[in-house]
Amino acid sequence: MALKSFVLIIAILAVVTSISHASDPSPLQDFCVAINDSMTTVFVNGKVCKDPKVVTADDFFKSGLNIAGNTSNNVGSAVTAVNVNNLPGLNTLGISLARIDYAPYGLNPPHTHPRGTEVLTVLEGTLYVGFVLSNPGPNMKNKLFTKILHPGDVFVFPIGLIHFQFNVGKTKAVAFAGLSSQNPGVITIANAVFGSDPSINNDVLAKAFQVEKKVVNYLQSQFWWDNN
Repeated sequence: MALKSFVLIIAILAVVTSISHASDPSPLQDFCVAINDSMTTVFVNGKVCKDPKVVTADDFFKSGLNIAGNTSNNVGSAVTAVNVNNLPGLNTLGISLARIDYAPYGLNPPHTHPRGTEVLTVLEGTLYVGFVLSNPGPNMKNKLFTKILHPGDVFVFPIGLIHFQFNVGKTKAVAFAGLSSQNPGVITIANAVFGSDPSINNDVLAKAFQVEKKVVNYLQSQFWWDNN
């Protein structure tokens, strides 16, 4: 009887496991429009693989992360990304990297990575970091988690959640981030909402942010700096 129960449990686990792997793979770009013409250029989920016979060590190598990014901009930060677009060997490996430089009081503005969790570690300076939870239940607010980070400290930003880093020190700061996607993507909230092309209808934004249209018009007229 015990053996039959054991076999039944194994069978159930096998079914559940097979079901759990039956879903579509996570997308590696914003979209991939279906086409019926097989002769037309095809965009795949990720990058087309290079012939292994012609792969070299350089396909897995990139230099330059020892060089600080230019933080002389409106937000006072610069992100130097290393992903599948500039390091081909990352294709299919599900990981990427970024160096973030911050001027004194520089900000990496609130943003999300739609395809990756981020693990950030501080090498130099002091950062105020945080992320906001997704829409909560009734009578609840989006909870904010924050921390002050010093050199050697590590903080995790879960996939898809809005997060930020702010240099609270009087000197520059440097951090490195690992991300759980070869192409995690980035959506800077202010840029996407107020700097989209074409612009989002100001009636929509005025109602969403509960402000007058002239406030929306002012924000849409600003230059929204991309620090990536």
